[in-house]
Amino acid sequence: MSEPIITSAAGRRGHLPIMPDTCVRELQVVAGNVVVDCTAGGGGHLERFAEAVGDGGTVIGIDRDERAFQDDAAGGVAKRHGHVKLVRRPFSELEAAIHEAGAATVDVVFADLGVSSFQLDEGERGFSFRHNAPLDMRMDRRSGETAAELIARLDEEALANIIYLYGDERQSRRIAKSLKWHAPQTTEALKSAVVSATGPARGKIHPATKTFQALRIAVNGELDELQALLTALPRVLVRGGRAGFLTFHSLEDRLVKRVFKGAGFFQTTKKPLIADDGELDDNPRARSAKLRVAVFDPERVDQRKKRYQRDASLDGDDGDDGDDGDDGDAQEEE
Repeated sequence: MSEPIITSAAGRRGHLPIMPDTCVRELQVVAGNVVVDCTAGGGGHLERFAEAVGDGGTVIGIDRDERAFQDDAAGGVAKRHGHVKLVRRPFSELEAAIHEAGAATVDVVFADLGVSSFQLDEGERGFSFRHNAPLDMRMDRRSGETAAELIARLDEEALANIIYLYGDERQSRRIAKSLKWHAPQTTEALKSAVVSATGPARGKIHPATKTFQALRIAVNGELDELQALLTALPRVLVRGGRAGFLTFHSLEDRLVKRVFKGAGFFQTTKKPLIADDGELDDNPRARSAKLRVAVFDPERVDQRKKRYQRDASLDGDDGDDGDDGDDGDAQEEE
């Protein structure tokens, strides 16, 4: 969902999806397909898919955030394209969402696992330290505990583990101690508590960035959500169907890669695809994005893997692409 909000010369708000042409090409989205965009968000990828499948196809957009259903986001795409159907659910409920939209199986499943620019840029959500706001961070504000409540509930050790595991933050224990001491209720207070533990910024990345990422992942159960989505793929994809994921840090990338190397799937490229220099100039948030695409075909995958393993044994390749994603913050605060 990493779609920066931009303003054209005419002043019209729009969206800049990451690698949209690459996604459509690698997923082989064609007229008549049934496509699921699991992160409808601002509607950038959703609209590209809608155009590619045409009126004879169907695009199902899933999102748990009410913001996605407004006219300047995915909601507007659905109004412009009658073959786009929106479902408000977490993407862990992929099968239920597809059935709710009237489909049984689909040709393509896609998810952009970045944080939506709507969530980053609208200060009241509490995702960003660029705006002072209540420390919320929930994707779905109808339920669940806020980041402030999470900090209050966890003991210092459990909080440090979350910050280390989900943020790859080496100073996690010092930060956790500071958070428990200060008990921040706002984003500004959280930022200050982190800086009091780590000291001021020494480079381009603010010292609070990784802690914000870690708390967001924990509050929203993002890795559990992703695992549930990945597990459902074989049950919804047709034979020869494709799944694609834009990942932004090593934890989610490893989960995707593990499933794509499992039974029934083979990746279309050995290494993940990344944005080119031109796109990075226009959209800095694409810097750490990696696109992995795999084909689901249980009847062919065993033969392909055997052939690949035979060839790899001849040239000494261990079969690992050697790329586990960025070890740390995926989307920097700018």
